[in-house]
Amino acid sequence: MTQPSLDEHDGPAPQAPVQEYRDLGFGRVVAQQVRGRFLAHDGQPTSRKYGLGAQRVERFYLRALAEPLPVFMAWALGALLLLNGFFTLAYLALGPGALQGGERLGLSDPFLRAFSFSVGVFTTTGTGPVFAVGATTHWLVILESFIGPFVLVSTAGLLIARLTRPRMRLRFSESAVVAPYEGGRGLMFRMVNVQPAELSDVQVRVSITLYEEVDGRREREFYPLELERTSVDLFTLHWTVVHPITADSPLRGMTPDSLREAQAELLILVSAHEETFSTRVTARASYWWDEIRWDAKFASIFASATDGVLAIDVERLDRLERLEPGSTSTPAPRELAPPGPRAYTGG
Repeated sequence: MTQPSLDEHDGPAPQAPVQEYRDLGFGRVVAQQVRGRFLAHDGQPTSRKYGLGAQRVERFYLRALAEPLPVFMAWALGALLLLNGFFTLAYLALGPGALQGGERLGLSDPFLRAFSFSVGVFTTTGTGPVFAVGATTHWLVILESFIGPFVLVSTAGLLIARLTRPRMRLRFSESAVVAPYEGGRGLMFRMVNVQPAELSDVQVRVSITLYEEVDGRREREFYPLELERTSVDLFTLHWTVVHPITADSPLRGMTPDSLREAQAELLILVSAHEETFSTRVTARASYWWDEIRWDAKFASIFASATDGVLAIDVERLDRLERLEPGSTSTPAPRELAPPGPRAYTGG
């Protein structure tokens, strides 16, 4: 008689526990080697990748998309003037006989005559009564007639890409604060949408990195923070994101000195539905330990409107009100209770 297998009596073999990763994708080994912060305050990564070359074109493209529109237009206009100035000097270097017919323009300055001719060739709008004389001058005209439209089309393409790229521009408060909250303390920061486009279904995830002593070794740990609320349906004004510091919080008992010793960094990821392009967009931010203020709270951001509607003054986003020393830089009594089991879900 054959003996029944263990699987028939005991059911499926037990599965190995699933590893919970809280390092946000940096990798646990790599995270221990990093010195300093993972993200800049504006959310840009501080990490680098070698072996891919300079990638100057790709980086130029991304920066052109990210720069404010007035800065982009100023750089584009400056580049066009610089290129036309280069060709103008090249025409002048060929001698006074390289360009003829300039007297009909009413311009006595040879530089302005050559510059007008260069702009006409560069933009393909025509050079009027001015014409090139000589083989070298004609070859220079041919070269400019190739470069000019290419540069103009590239600039127009960058402008169109900027106008049609869905994105979210959030302004975060300059500092986060540890302020009084429901009889205890809370870690808070504020953010506001600075674009005219409306955002809805806004969701936020906040994590904190801390150096801790683990088995006699100083290691960096990642903790998702439980928030007062993780999402808002309508984001027409501003949002103060709050992490209540309780006995279950990784920040329980924290003081300014212990936060500095832990080299704490607050990592923020915001996602929302952008209504203009009807798509999801994201934004990131970070607060280093020295960007977290103690014994302070955010000042009111609301403003009076003549028609009685809700209004805020974005210029007040960073304003703080000082509190009595020790108001939040010392642990609150409710943090001293025995902590329950940690079960963070990132929200």
